[in-house]
Amino acid sequence: MQGVLPSQTLREMIARGEIASDTPIPAEQIQPASLDLRLGRRAWRVRASFLAGKGRRVADRLADFEMHEMALDGGTVLEKGCVYVVELMERLALPEGLQAVANAKSSTGRLDLLTRVIADNGTEFDRVPDGYQGPLYAEICPRSFSVLVRPGQRLNQIRFRRGHAVLDDAALRDLHTREVLVPGEPVISQGLGFSVDLKPASGSLVGYRAKPHTGVIDLDRIDAYPPRDFWEELHTETGQIILDPGAFYILVSREAVHIPPDYAAEMAPYLAMVGEFRVHYAGFFDPGFGHAAAGGTGARGVLEVRCHEAPFALEHGQIVGRLVYERMAERPERLYGADIASNYQGQGLKLAKHFKAA
Repeated sequence: MQGVLPSQTLREMIARGEIASDTPIPAEQIQPASLDLRLGRRAWRVRASFLAGKGRRVADRLADFEMHEMALDGGTVLEKGCVYVVELMERLALPEGLQAVANAKSSTGRLDLLTRVIADNGTEFDRVPDGYQGPLYAEICPRSFSVLVRPGQRLNQIRFRRGHAVLDDAALRDLHTREVLVPGEPVISQGLGFSVDLKPASGSLVGYRAKPHTGVIDLDRIDAYPPRDFWEELHTETGQIILDPGAFYILVSREAVHIPPDYAAEMAPYLAMVGEFRVHYAGFFDPGFGHAAAGGTGARGVLEVRCHEAPFALEHGQIVGRLVYERMAERPERLYGADIASNYQGQGLKLAKHFKAA
């Protein structure tokens, strides 16, 4: 059956060796519509980001770009502004007709960790071709904060799909009619548009901007760091903020999103012509996110925003991204927020789980 593969199918793939690892894959790695990927024990500091290219292996290309090799055992600091390649514990032996797409996990994106999966013969980041057989690597570039990493940490996730699963605009309108994906009139154009909230229901706090000079974040420490040591609060009474070039922001969508149980979604940037910024590194929304069937009442999307070359005035209600919905091949046994540790169900404006709640 065509569509995104659910958790129960991922378990079957592990049992068949289509997803394999020398270290057993624990149940908590399996999400409703994706699999978390774990950092391995070896990493390389490289002088530039790269792709393997057709007919070439990542391991062979490392000789062209490697500055030095590091062991992650015991913990290693990945420094802000540097580029690293880390081997992942998982490897794939996909059957024909099955492909995969990867993305950063939510907490990874909220730390401004540019984290992408690369594979042998790869010509695109975060894309694993039909029938791929081989290892996986993560390219990691900390953009705002240096981070302490160890083997087994999960920064990336991978989603498997068979055939064409994306809903076109007509199918998306029909789904909204049946399920009410967002309150009010939806903006549908190659996905479901969402906008930025700069007029909160109470108070004037609309987001956070990363401080330029901070300490190291240990990725194993949860609810540990005071936000003020790493972030500046953003307040506005006018419904407008000006984004600074090179700065990183945490904002929130105006819309409360619903992902029905038989669907998954991926956040994608809006048209480049709307402004000098990029929204959201971490793009997977699992079945049940914000949905009543999983105990949700709608969950707003946290926006990870980086401004590019010129200062940009961002206005309340401005469309900044879109959700692309896909059909599941089968409904997952468990939904996001239902009986699993879902950090962001029902979320509003929220920093990564490493920071203490305000």
